[in-house]
Amino acid sequence: MRFAITLSDRFKPALDVFLQAGWQPVKIFCTPVDHRMHHHKASVTFAEQRKLPLQLSPMTARDLEELAEMGCEALLVGSYNWRIPDWTPYLKYAVNFHPSPLPLGRGPYPQVRALLEGHKEWGLTCHKVGPEFDSGDILAQERFPLGETDSHQVLDIKLQLALHRLCHKVANRFESLWDEASPQGDGGSYWPLWADQDRMLDFQRPTAALLRQIRAFGDFECAAVINNVTIFIHRAEGWEETHHFAPGSLIYSQAEQLLVATADGMLLISEWSLYGPDAVTGRGRR
Repeated sequence: MRFAITLSDRFKPALDVFLQAGWQPVKIFCTPVDHRMHHHKASVTFAEQRKLPLQLSPMTARDLEELAEMGCEALLVGSYNWRIPDWTPYLKYAVNFHPSPLPLGRGPYPQVRALLEGHKEWGLTCHKVGPEFDSGDILAQERFPLGETDSHQVLDIKLQLALHRLCHKVANRFESLWDEASPQGDGGSYWPLWADQDRMLDFQRPTAALLRQIRAFGDFECAAVINNVTIFIHRAEGWEETHHFAPGSLIYSQAEQLLVATADGMLLISEWSLYGPDAVTGRGRR
């Protein structure tokens, strides 16, 4: 089957599986990347090596029309931040690979909230692209357990492994899965992208809750105000301990390590920076 695909390097395992199944790519769509969780160097290199058209701007109806003129039948969507126009006048199929067990966790990046809320199971869904985000009929799902101390990085790897398994299911039985797809129903939930305030640590909270917050945001980093200075935290450890310090007090500082009192213990911050993860600087973390 001839297909186009929206791509980042995190989604490239999907491309590899569909190629192995005999599908033929005709065009690659990429979006700008943050070079923390999202990269597209390998995706761009693939397009250049195959001499495939590569587009870094939002997809338009004219682009879909051109795909139809190229004999494209299907559009595969993943790692794409822009809305897909109505594809139905131009293509036979369009599916999205969403990083949640739909209908739970519709929205742009549900992974952080999945960890914040302590879900015991998570998943990945292949569904038809519909007029509303993440609402189309489901072709297939892949589910897996989440551990109590799983971090953002661990969840990301589990999702990539699940993506590989799910794509094998879909690539080899695509038309039958399309025909048998099931509606999501009226239930489910939409999770908007987090705000900066969601990344702020409140030392009045228990240590375990702060550690969960740090694990959930991972490379997106949490922030905290210590001695009236805002820092961005990449890694920390902690423990429960009875003490008489005010939560948020800086108890100990040596080299790169900061020990801060929490409501019920201590947080040892070992990797931090004065510059947030979105800052463009040549400075590394402390």
